[in-house]
Amino acid sequence: MTTNWYEGPLAAFDTETTGVDVEEDRIVSAALVVQDAAGARPRVSRWLVNPGIPVPEGATAVHGLTDDHLQRNGRWPSPVMEELGRALAEQNAAGRPLVVMNAPFDLTILDRELRRHRASTLGRYLEHTALCVLDPRVLDKHLDRYRKGRRTLTDLCAHYEVELAGAHDAAADATAALEVVRAVGRRFASRLERLTPAELHTLQAVWHAAQARGLQAWFTRQGTPELVDPAWPLRPELRKAA
Repeated sequence: MTTNWYEGPLAAFDTETTGVDVEEDRIVSAALVVQDAAGARPRVSRWLVNPGIPVPEGATAVHGLTDDHLQRNGRWPSPVMEELGRALAEQNAAGRPLVVMNAPFDLTILDRELRRHRASTLGRYLEHTALCVLDPRVLDKHLDRYRKGRRTLTDLCAHYEVELAGAHDAAADATAALEVVRAVGRRFASRLERLTPAELHTLQAVWHAAQARGLQAWFTRQGTPELVDPAWPLRPELRKAA
């Protein structure tokens, strides 16, 4: 009997950062969680980064990482970004779908860090194997689109009865996102089990674009100037040349 993808091997990636601007903010910690099958003991890799810029108090209030702690214990960004790019490429090459909650944030900020510190891009690390991402936020929003309420990782964990021990710790968040994707797969098995992760990757790009258009229309009706980027799982380079 063939194992459904949501019971099989998955990896999950998450970052904690100095803020929410993917173009300017920096990664201060990251984690990669690999699980060979549902219920198997996960393998967790963690990185701590001295970002080279001050960490705002608001960011520290979220993830608990202070300037002092990062300067004492964090590594320089350049080798860490190299390791992160290689780690994601290894998961890709091994055929493990990569779970990333709100992928356009985490993957884009990693891409910008690679440009900043390695004169490279995330795409270069992944150029030999097609990226395959599962984003629990996009999946849930498409499959249960009329449910009211927010869809943060904390909200999704509560809805799908997934334990989230230590929110805003990169390893804890990655582990929880992975379990949410498994729970989404089980709950909507009749709609998902015939699709491969690669097919779902393609569909999520379409679903996210539609979700972004809907949110943009809502912002417009509210008179809010905020712009919603329809790109998924990676936003295009927006930085203007000096």
